[in-house]
This record gives sequence, C-alpha cells and structure tokens, in this order.
Amino acid sequence: MNPRLRHWREAATLLLAAGCGNGAPARPVRSPLGPFDYEMLLLQRSPRSGFLPSAHVFPGGLLEAADFSADWLGLLPALPRCGLGSVRPSPPGGNRAPLFATDRAGLGSPLPGDVAFRICAIRETFEEAGILLLVSGPGSAADPGPARLLPQRHLPPGPELAEWRRRVQQDPACFLQLCRYLRCVPNIWALHEWGNWLTPVPRTGRGDRRYDTAFYLCCLEERPPHTSQDEQEVTGFQWSTPPEAIELFKSQEIWFAPPQFYELCRLCNFSSLCDLHRFGSDRALEGCERWMPVTLAASDGYIQLLPGDELYPKDPDYTGEKKLFLSTDKKVEELMKEDSKLHRVVIQNLNNLTVCVNIQPKYKHINPLKMDSNIVGSNADCNSRL
Repeated sequence: MNPRLRHWREAATLLLAAGCGNGAPARPVRSPLGPFDYEMLLLQRSPRSGFLPSAHVFPGGLLEAADFSADWLGLLPALPRCGLGSVRPSPPGGNRAPLFATDRAGLGSPLPGDVAFRICAIRETFEEAGILLLVSGPGSAADPGPARLLPQRHLPPGPELAEWRRRVQQDPACFLQLCRYLRCVPNIWALHEWGNWLTPVPRTGRGDRRYDTAFYLCCLEERPPHTSQDEQEVTGFQWSTPPEAIELFKSQEIWFAPPQFYELCRLCNFSSLCDLHRFGSDRALEGCERWMPVTLAASDGYIQLLPGDELYPKDPDYTGEKKLFLSTDKKVEELMKEDSKLHRVVIQNLNNLTVCVNIQPKYKHINPLKMDSNIVGSNADCNSRL
C-alpha cells in the first residue's frame, strides 16, 4: 500500500485463463476466429456496487496492508524478489509504471511490490470466485508450462474451505493463516505482468472512485476449476473464450468497461493456451507502462485516448486537479479521418466500442487483434470493431 496516494487507490486484477485439458478439442465459438482451447474467467459485479455496478470484470480488488506483511517472508523463498525474474530496464523514452517502480521499502514494507500485488490478485480470486492459486512450494512452480492447481486431496473439505473463504473476506490477514494451515504458498510465479490501467479522471471532477490497477495473466492447464460467486461483491460468473465474451458484449448480454474490452480484444490474438502462456511469460520481464485513458467528447460520441495517440496530451492531468476536459464540435468520423497516429477506444454507446490502434506497441506487447478495415472513418490501418 502507498499511504502517500491521494487521488486513487492501488489494486490488482487477474486475467485467469483455463484450458480444455485432457486432450479435449478446442471449443467452437460464435466468431470468425474459429475455435479457442481456453476460456477466461469473468465475474459479474453486484448492482449495488459503487464502482462499475453489474459489469463483468476480471477477478481482483484493492491492495490491503496484509498483502505487504513481512510475515510472508517466512513462507516465500529468501531470494531477490522472492524468486520472481528481474524486469529488464525500460527502453529509451519509456518509464516503468510508477505502480511497480515505487520503492516499497521506503514506505515501510520489506516485501517487494511485485510480490504483494500478486498476493493481492490471488487472495481476491479466492475471495470472489473461490479459486485457490497455491503451490506446496516454489519448486512446485518450476514447470515452465501453464500452472496447475493444488490436488483436491490437499484441500480442506468444502464446508471448512468455505469458512476459510468467509474469514479471508472479513480479514485479509487470514489468507496468510490459510496458507500456513495448508503448508502452501501463493503461486506468485504463475502470475505474469500484463499491464497497468489507471482509472480516467471523471468528467464530474470529484466523487468518483479511481484505481491504479496492476493486470496479471495466469494460465491454468486444467479445465475451468470449480467457481462460485461470493454473493456480496460478485453475483455471477462465467467462463468464456475471448471472442465469445466480445460477442456477448455486442449482443448486450453482458457489459464491461473499456479496459476489459481492450484486453479481451488483445487476447483474441491467441487461440491456443500454450501460445498465450508462452507470450505472456516471455513478455512479462519487459515490464509495462501505465495507461490512463483521457476522454475526448465529440459531437456524437466519446473517444478514450491512450498513450501514443496523436491527440493524447503531452502532460496528462493524472490527478484531475487541473480540471482539463477535452471536447470538440467535430464528429467521431471526422476525427478518425484527420488523425494518423491512433491508440484509442471509440465509444458510441455502452455496448458499441471500437479499439483503434496503428502504433507499434511498447515493451514487446501486442496490439488488439485486427479483424477487418470496416471501421469508423474507414482507416485501413486501424483495428476494427470485433
């Protein structure tokens, strides 16, 4: 945790992919992309939630002091960054996201931020979905392939595990107690740094919740594990392939915010779990940059500008204190025709989003999948609506 932050809170979320397993055929989907052999976990937030009510999201939540507890050092290996690989220096002109670059020791925590954020994502996945991403020790996580869950025989009976889940929900410090009880550790080595999104400055200028969120990718070898919503923050869940989730979004059966839409479009590049895992684990050591969307209001819609876009401010108003809000009398189509460097999400309405990007991604990442050139403005170099 960073007590010096005033304008947002830190959080972690998990893009959790689970394969078909056991040689099962890839699952056909309602998409021209063909079959995928894995599915992503999406949780539906409670309609009473103060942030993104009823939206489908990836599991995750706020950093807690317990995630930075020095007691974790008694369970995790006494190695630099607890055995996580070292992130390479940023390329020229790039900067490691402040979320990851912050000196946590200077804030009083002996636990590296990279470790604490992973613990948070794993803890929240257990709280919200009942899925435990634990291993008996770091040696058990040495396999370079997709991760495996603890065998069922190593877990407590269902009612006892449900009681542990309730306790962790009430007190995050109980997650460390659960790990001690099971003689296991959070499988931080299965989580690969994927991205960092900062909630945009609200156009109202005040009162809205903002989060600086670390996004991690974790690929599970098995079929989707037993999942259950907590009936508090989460009222439903589903496992869907990335194209299937996009189709459900387009048909207004589910809704998610632009960052989730963007990341699902990016996942559409990978129909194979092994390919996704290989890309995610190899790329993770490059790090990532922080993305704060900046909203531009057009006469007939909105555009969320992302770093690298021609219209993205040189000095973004991260805190909202400047109260600078971009607007134009032009239509979205005009803006799309005029601009050449694109990295944006066009918002026509809640279920009509278009990811448009034609710049080279940094940190060896990958752009959202290009489907065709039939998009707003007919710019053939821009990604299309999925």
